[in-house]
Amino acid sequence: MIRPIYLYGSGVLRQKAVPASLEQPEEVKALVADLWDTLAASEGCGLAAPQIGVAQRVLVVDGDVMTDVYPELAGFRRALVNPVVLEESEEKSTYNEGCLSVPGIYCDVVRPKRIRLSYLDEQLQPREEEFDDFAARMIQHELSHLDGVLFTDLVAPIRRKLISQKLQRISAGKVSTRYKARIK
Repeated sequence: MIRPIYLYGSGVLRQKAVPASLEQPEEVKALVADLWDTLAASEGCGLAAPQIGVAQRVLVVDGDVMTDVYPELAGFRRALVNPVVLEESEEKSTYNEGCLSVPGIYCDVVRPKRIRLSYLDEQLQPREEEFDDFAARMIQHELSHLDGVLFTDLVAPIRRKLISQKLQRISAGKVSTRYKARIK
């Protein structure tokens, strides 16, 4: 089911998400399916559960939409339930990020170039995997959502000041998106 994406100013985006309960596996799998449906409808490359109003530690990423720039991401598609960062590289990379919850704003963000995670996959099977380059960036962006952090929180203070009026307009609902969105 396609759900609305919560925009900047919505309280759920600032909550620290709780682990998904494995006592209700069908509910977790339904949440993952809703994330996939919503991501496909929005044409993004990643989406975390808080972005659809659910403060649980679940996210999806799809590299196929980025293959024109990153051909190595063809077929890269992951659902991560209750992900845990095991390791981050000291080496960093900078990329101009955007976000479905912060439409129309793009800023350079510095993140570790490589990460290693443990997580449950879409079938709730345990996995451990290492990600690098843009795959690592997509996942880290969504991991930030699980901690109530938006990419705009991670930019230089002067840049944050420059985008503050745009952020206020989004939180006031003065924004249009090509996907279903809401502020709450």
